[in-house]
This record gives sequence, C-alpha cells and structure tokens, in this order.
Amino acid sequence: QVPLVESGGGLVQAGGSLRLSCAASGSIFSINRMGWYRQAPGKQRELVATIISNGIANYAGSVKGRFTISRDNATTNTVYLQMNSLKPEDTAVYYCNALRGIVEYWGQGTQVTVSS
Repeated sequence: QVPLVESGGGLVQAGGSLRLSCAASGSIFSINRMGWYRQAPGKQRELVATIISNGIANYAGSVKGRFTISRDNATTNTVYLQMNSLKPEDTAVYYCNALRGIVEYWGQGTQVTVSS
C-alpha cells in the first residue's frame, strides 16, 4: 500500500495562486510516477500533471504555462503542484496519484475553488 496525503487546497480568487502537496508513505520503493488529477462536478476525472522518476513532467494543455509540478529531491516521495493564474474553470477536487509498477494509488482529494 502507498497511502497518499494531500494538502493545500482552498478558496482563491481568479488570478491567484495555490500550492498543493502530496506525501507518499508506506511502500514507496519503485514508485514510477506521481501526479495530480482533478474532477469537477458532473465531469470525468482528468489528468492535470505527472512527473516520472527521472524528473520529466507532463501537463494537460489547459494548465500548461500556469501550473508546475515538482518533486522533493531529498525524499522523492513528495510532489507539489504550484498553481498560478488560477481560473474559475480550475475549480475541482484535486487528487494525488502514484503509480508503482502497474498498481495505481489515489489520495482522498483536496478541494480547490476559484471564485470569479
């Protein structure tokens, strides 16, 4: 098991910033990839950003240039999502995701609300 603990969500005005954190614990050996997904009301869960073990990041087109995913190099089991220039359409529950081998793990989600 790889429990994931998220923090950093909240309410912010459009144009503002938030930083999400996700710490993995338990069997973190061989975590290949960590990342963030989000789900808005009435919509499917979608990819936001991922980062793999060599540090290469991937972003959804809708957040590219505004969001930055990074990893704690000291521990390698914590990832961050810096979200700048937030828009009301970024409002969603954000979920941390970890891939270890072929098994995926999910956090409990943290709410991000962007007011106009």
